[in-house]
Amino acid sequence: MSKKNKRKNTVYSKVKKWLCRIIGYSLLFFVGITLLFRFMPVPFSAYMAQQKIMAWVQGDFTTKLDYQWVSLDNIAWQMQLAVIAAEDQKFFDHYGFDWQAIKSAVKNNQNSMRLRGGSSLSQQTAKNLYLWHGQSWLRKGLEVPTTLVLESLWSKQRILEVYLNIAEFGEGIFGVEAASQHYFNKSAKQLNQQEAALLAAVLPNPIIYQVNRPSAYVLRRQAWILQQMNQLGGKSFLTQQ
Repeated sequence: MSKKNKRKNTVYSKVKKWLCRIIGYSLLFFVGITLLFRFMPVPFSAYMAQQKIMAWVQGDFTTKLDYQWVSLDNIAWQMQLAVIAAEDQKFFDHYGFDWQAIKSAVKNNQNSMRLRGGSSLSQQTAKNLYLWHGQSWLRKGLEVPTTLVLESLWSKQRILEVYLNIAEFGEGIFGVEAASQHYFNKSAKQLNQQEAALLAAVLPNPIIYQVNRPSAYVLRRQAWILQQMNQLGGKSFLTQQ
């Protein structure tokens, strides 16, 4: 082997070794942070950071995010049930992915002008907490192992708790406590069924669909969510899990 080829192999080996180290350390950091977040409140999400950075890039240094962490015990059962009824009715039965919902969403999006997502609550939590929004194969690809790690290390109740705390309910309004205070002047624990269903109704796109000025579509979706909450069995659906 020539000296030139030896140098190439040496450089290749070093690059490969460093890449393996970077990937390995990144995985360890990710798993460690996920284990830590299993017990402690999440200070901020990747999506919150993304929103803040976008504002800075546009020259807006005054933008503040409204975010208040609360435990699941301090979130009304109506709100917990509303997001399950709206977004992922098989949440307690699957291991991160509702394949039937994904197939239905794909079929619906081929025949409808209004796009519908098929992501489970676990997938949405993984995306909001660690990844970025937008349609890309890279993000979708990373979403799969990230979701599996959450499902492996967290309980379903913890996933639901984090989801409700970091979901966006309006521009700069993150988490159900901040949303409850902003829209209804009450804590998340005091929400009733109608209010919970209205908050859940805007989750597909809380920038286009607004809680304080609900469109006809949002009101129809709110009514559907209320119907689904009753069909699931109300509060007993949560206590049986």
